[in-house]
Amino acid sequence: MVVLALTGLSAQAGQPNTLTKQEKADGWKLLFNGKNLDGFRPYSPKGKIGEGWEVKDGLLIKKADTRGGDIMTKDTYENFEFKWEWNLAKDGNNGIKYMILEWRKKTVGPEYQLLDDFGHPDGKRGKDRQLAALYDVLPVSVAEKPRREPGQWNESRIVVRGNHAEHWLNGVKVLEYECGSPKLLAAVQDSKFRKEKDFGKKAKGHILITDHKDECKFRNLKVRVLD
Repeated sequence: MVVLALTGLSAQAGQPNTLTKQEKADGWKLLFNGKNLDGFRPYSPKGKIGEGWEVKDGLLIKKADTRGGDIMTKDTYENFEFKWEWNLAKDGNNGIKYMILEWRKKTVGPEYQLLDDFGHPDGKRGKDRQLAALYDVLPVSVAEKPRREPGQWNESRIVVRGNHAEHWLNGVKVLEYECGSPKLLAAVQDSKFRKEKDFGKKAKGHILITDHKDECKFRNLKVRVLD
């Protein structure tokens, strides 16, 4: 099991999109500098980042009702920890995908669901489509999620080390699974991804922010490689 020291939101509130001395020592890297999208690229090598993405006041903003296309990291990651802060509009939907592979020719991969569970229709379609779930595959494993109301800032993280993966929400581990395990692969067969080759198996890939029509703000996107 991976044991993590969590940093509260208030500690970073004064200086968003920067690394503390301790974070630098621990190997963290900024994916978003608060000024531009230099750390990201479109999924398609021939594509471009659309107007639906805006950098303003130190925030990465997915604008409502304006297409920008999915954006993903330029680098790929195998064993990693990724943390970010997000602020989703009421009734909103977004997500973070990882293990994204270009050979699939589409943005298919495990997804950390970002959702207003009580306002968006997906919240009523099953717990595996709700906030912090492994989208359409596994629900969270805690009885009460430490969720915050739409319009408030949350902190999430994804950890992948070996075949072990974890989803965290506001300082609490809410889901863990083993890539390639019989349990996970059985859940994949009951999902929309059943026909996707090798879905649910460990892969080295990109981290991707989805483009949904709803407004979602991001800051403090940071990643570190794990041994």
